[in-house]
Amino acid sequence: MRHFGHIPSATRTGLFHREPAEFTADSPARTLATALGATLYSPATRPRLADDIRKQAARGVVSMVLCLEDSISDADVEAGEANLVRQFADLAGATGPGAGGTATDAGGGTGVPLLFIRVRDPRQITDLTARLGETVRLLSGFVLPKFTESRGHAFLEALAQAERTSGRRLFAMPVLESPELLHLETRAETLAGIASITDKYRDRVLALRLGVTDFCSAYGLRRSPDMTAYDVKIVANVIADVVNVLGRSDGTGFTITGPVWEYFRPGERMFKPQLRRSPFLEGRAEDLRTALIEHDLDGLLREIELDRANGLLGKTCIHPTHVVPVHALSVVSHEEWSDAQDVLRPEQGGGGVLRSAYTNKMNEVKPHRAWAERTLQRAEVFGVAKEDVGFVDLLTAGLAG
Repeated sequence: MRHFGHIPSATRTGLFHREPAEFTADSPARTLATALGATLYSPATRPRLADDIRKQAARGVVSMVLCLEDSISDADVEAGEANLVRQFADLAGATGPGAGGTATDAGGGTGVPLLFIRVRDPRQITDLTARLGETVRLLSGFVLPKFTESRGHAFLEALAQAERTSGRRLFAMPVLESPELLHLETRAETLAGIASITDKYRDRVLALRLGVTDFCSAYGLRRSPDMTAYDVKIVANVIADVVNVLGRSDGTGFTITGPVWEYFRPGERMFKPQLRRSPFLEGRAEDLRTALIEHDLDGLLREIELDRANGLLGKTCIHPTHVVPVHALSVVSHEEWSDAQDVLRPEQGGGGVLRSAYTNKMNEVKPHRAWAERTLQRAEVFGVAKEDVGFVDLLTAGLAG
């Protein structure tokens, strides 16, 4: 699979200075953590879940979470588990033995994205792994809700047992959303505990996810479509502390994904056909901004930019229309790539200051090194845009694909 793999090869050639690289479910953890992109959540109870997964993969989705927790009622959990077993069997039949969840069709689109199951309790991890049988090859791991040190131990031990039983590498994606993390008087201790247990199980933790909706819920808050998570100060403070402790670039940190954007318009198409045909291709920024505002996506785009500025990568998504904007804004610009290349040149190992190739900024070798390394890792999986290619072009291509 690859980002923008759902668009024609000729279109990719016109957009990218360096095209996104292919990866599989068996790629290194660092690659997969960067490549998660817009992780689309879906209730595990959907009766045509296998078809939904294939359809979203064909539209560019590379990671999905099948949810047995908050998105379904308590009474539907057992039915959701049984449905997952049936739907994985359906998917396995379509991809064939040995596909490893990475089958591709003739057009180059991915057959099955990275799949994760969001469970409620540790028992479900071992139970579902056993019930999936051979089709566990399509599973990349589990999402662990309301994660703290005390709750996390049982989840991660269950994951280790499931790995041993299935012979399949399985990752954990803990969700940081507990009241202990939000409340000021317990935050430091909770963060220290999470840092301790995730370090102990480092090889199994793919990324950490933020449960901002739960944070808001604790205070009876809900951000409007023209506000980002960073406009809600109590939430912004928690995000900052999580990145401070768990997102460091010194080898101790993890990939931390952006919070969910919960607004969307009915239907699965982001823009009317006439808006997709002319204004985008002509690069008319005013028409684009109007279209975005009309579809409650102006706030989403601002939040994606703020996610990256605050050290987050990727995003939890609950609607297909959010996927393409997340991926379009994840592509590395030619200017970013040029700066990162300059900073990491071997001859600059001793440090120093360079004028950027674009002659508009200072690149200081030692302070900017960690940023440059992260940028080139993102460039590997999302690609590098050509000099004259911007967000509008990438968005248009992603939608048309």
